[in-house]
Amino acid sequence: MATFRKRNKKWQVQVRRIELPALSKTFTNKKDAELWAKRQEVLAEQADAGQFVKPNQSHSFADLLIRYRDEVVVFKRCAEFETIMINALLRRSISNLKLYLLNSNHFAEYRDDRLKTVSSDIVRRELGIIQHAFQVAINEWMLPIPQNPIKRIKKPSPSKSRERRLKQGEMEALSRSLKFTKNLYLEPVILIAIETAMRRGEILQLKWSNFDSKNSIILIEETKNGYSRLVPLNSAATKILNLISRSGDQIFPTSASAVQQSWQRLTKRAGIDDLHFHDLRHEAISRFFEQGLSLAEVALISGHRDVRQLFRYTHLKAKDIVKKLK
Repeated sequence: MATFRKRNKKWQVQVRRIELPALSKTFTNKKDAELWAKRQEVLAEQADAGQFVKPNQSHSFADLLIRYRDEVVVFKRCAEFETIMINALLRRSISNLKLYLLNSNHFAEYRDDRLKTVSSDIVRRELGIIQHAFQVAINEWMLPIPQNPIKRIKKPSPSKSRERRLKQGEMEALSRSLKFTKNLYLEPVILIAIETAMRRGEILQLKWSNFDSKNSIILIEETKNGYSRLVPLNSAATKILNLISRSGDQIFPTSASAVQQSWQRLTKRAGIDDLHFHDLRHEAISRFFEQGLSLAEVALISGHRDVRQLFRYTHLKAKDIVKKLK
């Protein structure tokens, strides 16, 4: 039975069982205290029923990741991306460790090792996935894990926002190299990205049933921020879509990984360095501002719910504003 006491703005919880020593712990909020108490009671009930198995006898970090991938990630919008990350993590030696041996030091070393080869943003994303996996295991699966080890380590600082645009001659180089690509959808996907500022995932989910060719509008049913969005299309984007042959309701029946791999081969073939597919979104939004569209108009197209996020795309210069003040 659990009892709770508030002392010095903190919650102390104590779990007592007959013929066993009492367990106690202090938390900053009552919700965490209640979750801990519930977990201790469940573990005790499992022990009484002979169901409790010590983590060093049954649970490895790989077991946790596989269950998280198969039971949680599959329902996420970013399921494909997170599945790839988890599968890669399963190939690393840290996944073989038993849960009872894992601590924050292991993941601090993992963080430092990964930062030698990948960006801080990728490491932050990986640690975020791992942290959520542990939290689900603690809160919902009642695995005997004392605390989330990721919460105790410092996350890498996010990298500076990219402001990469197409340089002179790069679009022409891409066009020449597209003639040799095997992915037939890569070219229209790239052109739609430049003309609409849609994200790769948004483009790949487009459906013919949501395309209003007459009024040049298309509906994105689910976006990164969880909202649907009606996107007005310029004449170039409308023409690109009308030229695509229809086979099923999906406009671009290809996967994100296929597009990413084709994009990497394309930029290498074109001799272009450090150009990400997502940079095409920055290029498109910058062009909208150069065409004279307002912040509100660009936000309607791009899907930014906070127009302040668009300030970095405007590339305003003091000398240009002086001309308008005259």
